[in-house]
Amino acid sequence: MNTEKTGIAIIAPGGYVPDSDLQRAIGVLKSRGYEVFNYVDPQKRHERFAANDEERSRQIMEAATNPDVKIVIALRGGYGTTRLLHDLDFAKLAKSGKLFVGHSDFTVFEMALLKHGAVSFSGPMIQSDFTRGDLSAFTVNHFDETMTSPETSLNWVSKDNPDVDVEGTLWGGNLTMLAHLAGTPWMPDISGGILFVEDIHEHPYRVERMLLQLDEAGILKKQKALVLGHFSEFKLSDYDNGYDFNAMLSWLRSRLSIPVVTGLPFGHTKDKVTLPVGGRAHLMSKAGKIQLDIGDYPTVR
Repeated sequence: MNTEKTGIAIIAPGGYVPDSDLQRAIGVLKSRGYEVFNYVDPQKRHERFAANDEERSRQIMEAATNPDVKIVIALRGGYGTTRLLHDLDFAKLAKSGKLFVGHSDFTVFEMALLKHGAVSFSGPMIQSDFTRGDLSAFTVNHFDETMTSPETSLNWVSKDNPDVDVEGTLWGGNLTMLAHLAGTPWMPDISGGILFVEDIHEHPYRVERMLLQLDEAGILKKQKALVLGHFSEFKLSDYDNGYDFNAMLSWLRSRLSIPVVTGLPFGHTKDKVTLPVGGRAHLMSKAGKIQLDIGDYPTVR
């Protein structure tokens, strides 16, 4: 793969990061051959956000209209992207041809793009994927490969999964943000899809509650499969009395009408894949071995 001279823009739809971290990430991207266009000004921090709402919206639209930019990557998650949805021209963003990348809070942006027919990418962000001292070769290499190759194939091993062989639109992202969008104009209506979800700091009962919300809203019932990524950094208590993630998963599988597959290497973790949101996918699971083939998505080439 060759990313030399590929323009990548950094935008901040939500929270801020220390300027030293931003500069470290810019150095990493440049060392990998990217031409970096930084739209984030640390001097414009506003409350818990990287800038006020108007400025953060402006960054996105300016990056989308810069002819030298091919990829637009989010600075970090946290919170703030939802505040911008009504101010952004998603019809124009969808037609821009830019490859928008991020996860977590950025999921709402990706759903709005998908609603307008555009593919984006659930993948790394500046913080903390490109600011880590122990940079993940797996994460950055898969990011580069997905940006430049029209097809990608993932393989992983995860126990106690059902046998599955389905095809459909790959979509999803952060579970909290997906539940947050249910019933809003920003939620795409996907039928026959393969929905992937992940989250952080969410106790198993809250994961269950959000998935039930998506099910009762009629969203899960329309899918061919649900794929779980990482659910990290939650803490059980004595009160749970054995109700851990596996117990929740077992009950959920007894309730849902679609298969639930686990182990997708994606989430708030060091090692994560880059997933085309809106690409065409083929999911196969048999005897604990899972393969996800994805194609039909735009690249920088």
